[in-house]
Amino acid sequence: MALLDRSNGASPDYALRVSDVSKTFRIHHERASSLKAFIAAGGRNRYEEFWALRDVSFDVQPGEALGIIGHNGSGKSTLLKCMAGILTPKSGSIEVTKRMAALLELGAGFHQELSGRDNVFLNAAILGMGRKEIAKRFDEIVDFADLGQFIDNPVKTYSSGMYVRLAFAVAINVDPELLLIDEILAVGDVTFQAKCMEKFVDFRQQGRTLVLVTHDATTVRNFCDRAIWLDHGSVRMEGAPADVVDSYTETMLGAETSAGAEVGRRGDGKLTVDTVELLVGGVPVDRFHTGDDLTVRLHFTAHEPVDKPVFAIEIASLGGATVTAPSSRQADSTPARVSGSGRVDILIEDVPLLAQRYVLHTEVTGFGRQHVYDHLQNARTFDVVTGTSRETSGVVTLHPKWTITGDGVETA
Repeated sequence: MALLDRSNGASPDYALRVSDVSKTFRIHHERASSLKAFIAAGGRNRYEEFWALRDVSFDVQPGEALGIIGHNGSGKSTLLKCMAGILTPKSGSIEVTKRMAALLELGAGFHQELSGRDNVFLNAAILGMGRKEIAKRFDEIVDFADLGQFIDNPVKTYSSGMYVRLAFAVAINVDPELLLIDEILAVGDVTFQAKCMEKFVDFRQQGRTLVLVTHDATTVRNFCDRAIWLDHGSVRMEGAPADVVDSYTETMLGAETSAGAEVGRRGDGKLTVDTVELLVGGVPVDRFHTGDDLTVRLHFTAHEPVDKPVFAIEIASLGGATVTAPSSRQADSTPARVSGSGRVDILIEDVPLLAQRYVLHTEVTGFGRQHVYDHLQNARTFDVVTGTSRETSGVVTLHPKWTITGDGVETA
């Protein structure tokens, strides 16, 4: 495979073209540890070929922001390194028609013993800038990296945050027409990430091209024009970011199990919740959409008559934060007495939960809420996928209604 750079020739209508690219690595099973073992094995080490990429093809248009998502080991970083010319594909071709810079590895190309100042000149030169041009932009690079007096310290003394700020500041200031990014910004702090995002927006407004590999589905959904889902080295889906992210998220959540959410129970056991169902349209589900009408159904057994029991549920994010914790007492729905088997239906109309995984706990107490008959921790987990709301941050939507007025406001 040859990396073709036609930036000085006739300009095609794409910034980057990936054509039938495949890449393999050798996985050694029994590497000879001595010359005797090597000769005994017939002069060969046993290995198998691992296909990191297989027949990947797509174009990136000038001025486009392309997001590449996929699970760990899907081939995302390998693909980006092939596009940057760091790795050579086994077959296929990659054509670059724009001046390119890449942020693939933290501090890649930095010399540990040199100062930040020396590394600015070294890295900018590697990216194609002349010394006079680097000197002209030096103050801007240092200001963006916010290194101040540390710029003359050896980079081996830098923190990871200082590394990433300097690497990004150099790459962004060589005026690339095509920028490749491999989740490197995850290392920076919140302020620096916001600063970088502003720079990305400026890049897009200037008609430059971005290719972003990330696990952050929110960034892909909100920032990119198009998305590619890479699955075990092959393109599984390509299209509008919202569609690709939703399909990817739904599949990944479905592949996960609820392992780790250990069920715990306490209480005197006189009245117990036996099973918990989630129903949408009367059909049991493990996954539903924001905006669906959901029924939480508790099947219970009173092993002896119980007066005025209070049924309650709690929905929490996997991080532990409680989203809601309603009870039948708050809804004035406490029965006078229960015995034998029965069920409780809790209808939640137009579910406001945003896309992620949640856990549900149940509890049955006396009317005073002090005596516990049954508390079931982690009764079940469930997934919410994008539905009526396109919001991506937080855990719930408040269904806001937006009105924008003014003398200078024009309607679309």
